[in-house]
Amino acid sequence: MLYLHRKKAFTLRTRSFLLFGLLLLAGTLTAQPKDWNLYDHDAKPYYFGITLSTGLTRFQTELHSRFLQDDSIMVAEPGNSGGFGLGLSATVRLSDRFQFRFNPQLMFTSRNILYTLKYPDFDGETKVDKPIESVTVSFPFQVKLQSDRIGNFRVYMLGGVKGDIDLASNARSKKAEELVKIRKYDYGVELGLGFNFFFEQFILSPEIKLSNGIPNLHARDANLIYSSVFDKIQSRMIVLSIHIEG
Repeated sequence: MLYLHRKKAFTLRTRSFLLFGLLLLAGTLTAQPKDWNLYDHDAKPYYFGITLSTGLTRFQTELHSRFLQDDSIMVAEPGNSGGFGLGLSATVRLSDRFQFRFNPQLMFTSRNILYTLKYPDFDGETKVDKPIESVTVSFPFQVKLQSDRIGNFRVYMLGGVKGDIDLASNARSKKAEELVKIRKYDYGVELGLGFNFFFEQFILSPEIKLSNGIPNLHARDANLIYSSVFDKIQSRMIVLSIHIEG
């Protein structure tokens, strides 16, 4: 009888410990989100931030048929250059998974084209680097698809469209023959990947994206030696951004 009593008591005690453990675990899981930084941030209908960005920029070019007939320029190809930008962001919550973001930025870029000449120029050079500087106001509209939050971390993907205005465009300029004319307006598509790191007062979001322009930016002038060899010029960018949001 004593053995049965001890066995029954042990079984009851075990069940009590298991029940207590399950209740404690359930309480821990329930309370865990409140231990996260900015745990109620996902309930916000909208929020704002600032953006710092840098990136690699270049032109995608297609040569004109005149290039084959040209006896002065042997090679004309785009090079890679850098740029940086400052901007603001406004994000609207669409659902638990999707967000819409407007991220206007002021971008400072310099894209260059490398030429190899058959004959030396006035400086005696056969290698010529033509930089094309731009001050661009960019208006990206993006949709973000975000994962579940894992503690103070989250990953997201984005896609969208953008419109650009080049404030330093030289498409209407009248200049010497070394000019490569670029139109003022551009638009394109963007794809990217980013990460949210939640801190006590803000969210830090590093992000990388590809940005491809669609229209032909080249305002071709057959009288300009460095411009006439191109038929089509499009913009390309790889952008690394840091968003600080709250």
